[in-house]
Amino acid sequence: MNQLTYQGYTAMIEFDERDEILVGRVLGIEDRISFHGEGAPELEAAFRAALDHYLVDCAAQGRSSGDPACV
Repeated sequence: MNQLTYQGYTAMIEFDERDEILVGRVLGIEDRISFHGEGAPELEAAFRAALDHYLVDCAAQGRSSGDPACV
C-alpha cells in the first residue's frame, strides 16, 4: 500500500521506521495535510478525517475547490 484515495484526493504513504508508524501526505495541493496510524485501518480513518476537516476548513474560510490551496 503506497497510496490511498478518498474524494478524488490521493495520499502517498510511507513507513516511519523510527516511530514504527505509517505516515501519509496528501498530494496535489499547496497546503500540507499529513496524518499517521499504526496500521492500515487506523491510517485510512486518519486520512479521511484529516481530509474532511481540511475541506470543512476551506469552506468556512470561503475558499472554493477552485482555489489553489483547496484543489
